[in-house]
Amino acid sequence: MDSKDPQDTVTAMTDLRSSFDRLRAAQLKHIPDQRERLYSLKRLGEAVQHYKEEVVTAINADFGRRSPVETMVADVMVTLGEIKHAEKNLRRWMKPKSRPIGMTFQPASGELRFLPLGVVGIVAPWNYPFQLAVIPLINAIAAGNRVMLKPSEFTPRLSALLQKMLSEVFGADEVVVVQGDADVGAAFTSLPFDHLLFTGSTAVGRHVMAAAAPNLTPVTLELGGKSPALIAPDYPLEHAAERIATGKCFNAGQTCVAPDYVLVPREKRDEFAKLYLAAVKKRYPNVANNPDATAVVNSRQANRLREWLEDARQRGVVIQQYIPEGETNPEGLEIIPSTVLLDPPDDSMVMQQEIFGPLLPLKSYDTHQQALDYILQRDRPLAFYPFDRDNARLDKTLDTIIAGSVCVNDTLIQFGQHELPIGGVGASGMGHYHGHAGFLTFSKAMPVMYQSRFSGVSLFDPPYGKLANWLVKFLTR
Repeated sequence: MDSKDPQDTVTAMTDLRSSFDRLRAAQLKHIPDQRERLYSLKRLGEAVQHYKEEVVTAINADFGRRSPVETMVADVMVTLGEIKHAEKNLRRWMKPKSRPIGMTFQPASGELRFLPLGVVGIVAPWNYPFQLAVIPLINAIAAGNRVMLKPSEFTPRLSALLQKMLSEVFGADEVVVVQGDADVGAAFTSLPFDHLLFTGSTAVGRHVMAAAAPNLTPVTLELGGKSPALIAPDYPLEHAAERIATGKCFNAGQTCVAPDYVLVPREKRDEFAKLYLAAVKKRYPNVANNPDATAVVNSRQANRLREWLEDARQRGVVIQQYIPEGETNPEGLEIIPSTVLLDPPDDSMVMQQEIFGPLLPLKSYDTHQQALDYILQRDRPLAFYPFDRDNARLDKTLDTIIAGSVCVNDTLIQFGQHELPIGGVGASGMGHYHGHAGFLTFSKAMPVMYQSRFSGVSLFDPPYGKLANWLVKFLTR
């Protein structure tokens, strides 16, 4: 195995710093105004429309097979919607917001002005390599920033396409796309950005935060974790199975907000497993040569899932899979069957880490409170999916469980809502983006107080006499 030339690393770091300095100098020289930001968003939208078929082709090649519909919906459609939402609302977002001033300081006035932070760094993952790169870019551009973007090395074709597309929309002093491996990523996150957004695993997120700390760079971490679905005792089981199957099968489960495990009443566990696999079969009557069935992105991820399955087997866990009769996987394509695991122990691999694939543990519970306690005893999830039609019980659930986002009686669809911020909590991340939340993340809400010609504050000027003492007593009574 060839060792990496240290000089290549030095050169890469030098190039990164040079690009960063160029963006910083441009931002200090000129802050894009509203007209310029809207023009950039318009051009970006046109580019996405122009390249959308190439996006589908590139991601399909990177995955081995990725459903064209899934790419169009999750990567292209959501991104275009985010651009249109920003264009429609940017003037309102940028307008200074009036803030009241305390009576003691009247007749002064106050406001919040929204200024760009400067140079923003974005590190994007491989699972939705277009959307999760471009949506934070949209938010940062809307806020008036310059951007350095590091797409994933695990989707090289899409990363190259992103670099080509964005270089046609933005100048070299506006947006820079950086390609490279983990070493380049580490150097990237150590740059003195004015804000850094990372999407990826919790383990890598810790390293990103540590790299940002010496520069006091504020970070938004969009991580993962084990996002539970909780089926209430009287919720229609088949309906829950259908909705959960849709969310779990989309992108072969390689979604940060995919349902990771299901809490189901003990006496209904086996029936749910049967209904869930039937729902999968209905959606994918065949898998091996089905363009709708997305593959696992690479052998590394597929082997990890196989290892976790083997760990469960060794522990005696009952495993049920949907494998169409007579099918074998095409050569070179990583297909992991849709799988349910019945009550795997909490120390098994599938219950220790985010699954990020088509494996679905089912955990039995006896009482609704027991199910809530199970979630509460674990890290706060990125997403939570309660299936419940009892409003009183649902309110209790929503007042008890803290998650990055919640979707009631469905899965995934909260991620595509431009007015709902996306972000984790605790081990699943920090900070928010999407829509107005993204604009605010990449802006400094700068408070400004306007003092009037005449000010009552002068009554407190020393030397302090009877009037000042009386006023202090009156205002602190």
